[in-house]
Amino acid sequence: MARLIGFLLTVLALLLVGFFLIYNHLVTLRNRYRNAYAQIDVQLLRRHDLVPNLVETARSYLQHERATLEAVIAARSAAVGASQHASAQPGSAAAMAALGQAEATLGGALGRLLAVVEQYPDLKADATMARLSEELASTENRLAFARQAYNDAVMSYNTALELFPNVIVAGSMGFRGAGFFELDDTTVRALPQVSL
Repeated sequence: MARLIGFLLTVLALLLVGFFLIYNHLVTLRNRYRNAYAQIDVQLLRRHDLVPNLVETARSYLQHERATLEAVIAARSAAVGASQHASAQPGSAAAMAALGQAEATLGGALGRLLAVVEQYPDLKADATMARLSEELASTENRLAFARQAYNDAVMSYNTALELFPNVIVAGSMGFRGAGFFELDDTTVRALPQVSL
């Protein structure tokens, strides 16, 4: 009888150790994708801060392109709102989908603005516009790398959630799958073209 109790206690101890190891692994992966989102958030904030300066610089040259400038401002406002919502719930599939759609719209509006800038040689040659365009291109590259790192971290986390016996621990401890950060519109997946 004592051997049976000892055996059962050993099995129980092994199960508890396994449970805590899996739990800690899932927490580590969840923190990893949240940190990856924080890097996206930094780049989005930088991008959103650049847009008003870009629009103000272009405004004096683009008197007849008011609709283009207003579209950029509206898209930026929507993107800032979506970014704030996603920051409050990093990994939420709905928040990440809304953010992806808002950022795609902003990217499209910026692409159209930069295409218009190409038609105004004086604006294109403006030193402030050139500096802002360069900063925007750099930010877009950093954002692409941050988005890739985030999506890689989410894929690792979601895969770990689905594996057995992790799925038992995840279900009992309230772990939920995270959403990818994807741009909805394939026409704006490419970075805005900026020529200096």
